[in-house]
Amino acid sequence: MASVAPNYSEIIYQVEDGIATITLNRPEKLNAFTHVMMTELIDAFDQVDADDNVRAVIVTGAGRAFCAGADLAAGGDTFSDGKLSTEASSKFRRDGGGTVTLRMFKCNKPIIGALNGAGVGIGVTMTLPMDIRIAADTAKFGFVFTRRGIVPEACTSWFLPRIVGIQQAQEWVFTGRVFSAAEALAGGLVRSIHPADELMNVARGLAREIADNAAPVSVALSRQMMWRMLGASHPMEAHRVDSRGIQIRGRSEDVREGVTSFLEKRPAQFTGKVSTDLPDIFPGWEEPEFF
Repeated sequence: MASVAPNYSEIIYQVEDGIATITLNRPEKLNAFTHVMMTELIDAFDQVDADDNVRAVIVTGAGRAFCAGADLAAGGDTFSDGKLSTEASSKFRRDGGGTVTLRMFKCNKPIIGALNGAGVGIGVTMTLPMDIRIAADTAKFGFVFTRRGIVPEACTSWFLPRIVGIQQAQEWVFTGRVFSAAEALAGGLVRSIHPADELMNVARGLAREIADNAAPVSVALSRQMMWRMLGASHPMEAHRVDSRGIQIRGRSEDVREGVTSFLEKRPAQFTGKVSTDLPDIFPGWEEPEFF
């Protein structure tokens, strides 16, 4: 069964057979990022987490670009007029791209980026909290901020060095150059590159493998374990989380089903729901507040 959320104006949200697809939908503007797109993306990920039928998410773009970056219609005032930011809670406004990537970071479903074309500025930084990124062989990417006189946004300074290493991150950010999908693959930014007409089939295949075989609660916990532990100060923090997760999940019906189905050589039918059965295995975890 497929469903469509008709109220969005700059993205398309669809769910079919357990896979949500979010499509950036301003093809005439190369899917340039706006405040409207920001709010719609955040709402779409709220929809994803609220829907137990969704097992995985694919994010892609309509037309020939993934996202050409911020909409520059305001010219030199693009980054000073607050249109790409949230309302001020202090003397600083929150970076709009950062609110999107932080929402993705919190997501309880795995996110696959099917990067169908150019991703520049926020068009590449919004992909960093995605769990798997695949790209069309014609795609290009650029962390172009220094060439526009600003700095990286969307929590790039946290995500990018963790994904590709500090040296590669610094080179791409310092130079601000636009680079090919092949360079993105060599640098570890994307998992694989594919002909453009095969990209979505590959993304759906990855999403299908997760949706058909993995326990949703285990996937949600595993996603948060790996992302959060990237900032841990000592392996003991991971050991605490692992130990809680193994003990709590070990008593669940999902584990009984997973083991029994394996022994009986049949597909597992997991019944645990992320919305109601997700345990808290992160002792003392508190999300930092914006200042």
